[in-house]
Amino acid sequence: MDGDQTSGGFLQAGLAQIAPALQAVADAGDLSGFVTLVWRRGEVAQVETIGHRDVEAGLPMTRDTLFRIASMTKPVTSIAALMLMEEGKLRLEDPIARWLPEFSNMLVLKDPTGPVEDTYPAPRDITVEDLMTHRAGLAYAFTSIGPIAQAHEDRLGPPLGGVMTPDHWLKALGSLPLSYPPGERFHYSHATEVLGFLVARIEGKPLGQVLKERIFRRLGMEDTDFWCPPSKRGRMAKLYRIDPETDRLQDVSYPHVDSQPVFEPGGGGLISTADDYLKFARMMLGKGEVDGVRLVKAETIEMMTKNRLTDAQRQIPFMGIPFWLGQGFGLGVSVITDPEKQAWMGAGSEGAFGWPGAFGTWWQADPAEDMVMIYLIQNSMPLGPDAAAQLATGQRMGGRAALPVFQKLVYGALGK
Repeated sequence: MDGDQTSGGFLQAGLAQIAPALQAVADAGDLSGFVTLVWRRGEVAQVETIGHRDVEAGLPMTRDTLFRIASMTKPVTSIAALMLMEEGKLRLEDPIARWLPEFSNMLVLKDPTGPVEDTYPAPRDITVEDLMTHRAGLAYAFTSIGPIAQAHEDRLGPPLGGVMTPDHWLKALGSLPLSYPPGERFHYSHATEVLGFLVARIEGKPLGQVLKERIFRRLGMEDTDFWCPPSKRGRMAKLYRIDPETDRLQDVSYPHVDSQPVFEPGGGGLISTADDYLKFARMMLGKGEVDGVRLVKAETIEMMTKNRLTDAQRQIPFMGIPFWLGQGFGLGVSVITDPEKQAWMGAGSEGAFGWPGAFGTWWQADPAEDMVMIYLIQNSMPLGPDAAAQLATGQRMGGRAALPVFQKLVYGALGK
């Protein structure tokens, strides 16, 4: 082997550029810190721990630091649903009202930005596939503009840190009109929370218990859960945002709860570590199997990681950007379809898949390179009504540029 290559086939000098590039972002006060991990061809090629998990206390990032991974939860919940599908407990074409009558006879807004009273009956039922592809017509407050955004906030509370029971929450969400008719378009929404509670209803136990029994224990993901017990709280990274008054990092961490929460959102509630999520990502890269443990069939992963959006649906901007140029969306993950055109998820080969989280966390599995990349930060973005119009706030340019820098340096170290 070439002397300047690592065992993962990377140019050592290329990987060596990652730490100083990210350190500069932390030193500038744009982000508190990072944990990054690169795995390739059977081994971890690099782990970097940069900056602080707690700036005020001077506690450094460590490899086992716990992060709120937000929407990186969605692929996990989606795998649980696909396990039930393999067992014949649900089908993609099934109407969700079979288990969730709260979503029977839904109404649709005549104008997605118009009055919430101005509706018409949904032309068809929401299906399981609609949930998994975010084509259910449901919404988030932060992906909506106009009265429906405020209605979500008023009836459901914030998207994370909720205190309602799942039944109460499902009833509240089901009482709101859909922004679009089911199947019409990708509109990022509470769909995966609904999917998680559907899984919980079928199994007759809380979603957290389902995920523990079916996924976390079997893969050895000992640090992944919907809450952080007192014994682990010293390892938890604080959540920060840039305070617009002082232009400095401000701690906006969610308060810890005393026990397993009643509300376990399958769309965004998990806490995890780089090594735990690596096990999950490797399972997906291994087409359902990792370290001799198989969760789903290879063809299930192949189906999950194939684009299901139509060409017309991919023309519609996501959060105001032409997100779907060169990529599509499968069952709970996005997938690169054309690396040349694809610009919004960083670097990657055709067929690479993953999904980010609202606090800046990101992961990608690249089958062509036999590689997994994980990037963990804790940077708060606005998640309230009309956040779609102000996504740039809460993060300086250095913070926004850090992820693409990491992505490009990793692929650059492969000579790409």
